[in-house]
Amino acid sequence: MNQIRILVVDDEEDLCDIFKFNLESEGYIVDTAYSAEEALKLNIASYQLILLDVMMGEMSGFKMANLLKKDPKTVGIPIMFITARDTENDLLTGFNLGADDYISKPFSIREVTARIKAVLRRTQNPEEIAKQGILHFGELMINIGKKQVELNEKKIALTKKEFEILVLLVSNPGKVFSREDILMTVWTDEVCVLDRTIDVNITRLRKKLGDFGKNIITRLGYGYCIEQI
Repeated sequence: MNQIRILVVDDEEDLCDIFKFNLESEGYIVDTAYSAEEALKLNIASYQLILLDVMMGEMSGFKMANLLKKDPKTVGIPIMFITARDTENDLLTGFNLGADDYISKPFSIREVTARIKAVLRRTQNPEEIAKQGILHFGELMINIGKKQVELNEKKIALTKKEFEILVLLVSNPGKVFSREDILMTVWTDEVCVLDRTIDVNITRLRKKLGDFGKNIITRLGYGYCIEQI
């Protein structure tokens, strides 16, 4: 099995060294670059993951990511942004550029290593993942075939209806579903179901998902959707 190659791009040389030492201890092949300009001189397509600092020199991490996502040779490489900034606008910018994760400084190496493993699991062998019917939304993973939900690698026990509501929302991120839409999609065989039933199931679902449940948004007067917040 080929080793995973990771590129760390950060203008803090000490931080690059820390990443290199710890990730190589995990068995990865790690290269470092101290600027986006230096990184772009490398064979980017040879890497399976990029750890990319946002605030660097003349070219920011966001600009570099934008270039990579426009290039057919590098568009599929997962990117994890590393930054001391964690404002909502920065998060949205990162995820809109196709980021697979967003790590705010300060952080623990153990946490970063765990999140790297999670991203690599999600992005390796995409054809096989598609066959299995797996959905991802941030740190949430839904295995449709096995009827399983995992959040940060921990299994979440859901009822059949809660699972089907979650699949509906995650399959259509940003789309607002009215209570009637959810009833028609999820409660196809029941004769009479009250709108209140939808609200109860959404409330239970949010509770089981903990802080992640905040991503299930209520659009007053319209219904529910899931969005990255």
